[in-house]
Amino acid sequence: MYVSDWMTKKVFTIGLDEYLSDAITIMRDKGIKHLPVMKGDKLKGLLSDRDIKEFSPSKATTLDIYELHYILANTRIKELMKTKVVTIAPDAPVEEAAMIMLDGNIGCLPVLEGGYLCGIISDKDIFHAMVDITGVRHGGHRICVTIEDRPGSIREVADIIRHHGFHLQGILTSYEGAREGSRKVVIRTTEMGDFKGLKQDLIDNYRNVQIRKG
Repeated sequence: MYVSDWMTKKVFTIGLDEYLSDAITIMRDKGIKHLPVMKGDKLKGLLSDRDIKEFSPSKATTLDIYELHYILANTRIKELMKTKVVTIAPDAPVEEAAMIMLDGNIGCLPVLEGGYLCGIISDKDIFHAMVDITGVRHGGHRICVTIEDRPGSIREVADIIRHHGFHLQGILTSYEGAREGSRKVVIRTTEMGDFKGLKQDLIDNYRNVQIRKG
């Protein structure tokens, strides 16, 4: 799964010499939170709704509504855009994009290919990817167990699940909250098979077994 699979390809942009009021109109009408700022076909910055919110209240404290409208209509994008923009390539793994956004506390990454803007991936796109990758929309059973962190341990639990007539839809693992030498595995299956026998078999072989439908 790559950034190109999940990014928004139709990107709304704005020129760095355009005005803040224009950006507000685009964001409102298109229902977006970020605008790449362009000079010709080159990315020069990024403007977010947070930048606008941080700018507007400081002005609103000392100006009446007419003066504020004047300021918004005469403030150029280049005056408050972020110029240090973190970007990503379309062939980067989507989980790498998620990590960069989480670690940097940023809401989107412009996607550049050969130095040119070809898309944008936002936190909403990451949520979309997570929902799809986990298979949660397809229902079935969600099985979470703590296993030993060693080669073959995932295959062993998967074999137990298949033995009871279930088909695997997705497998995810995490070390978060697991003791040293262990990890958690979450397996989503189709809704068929010997549920009672599967549950007992897992309880007999693993710690912290959790099974739920949906």
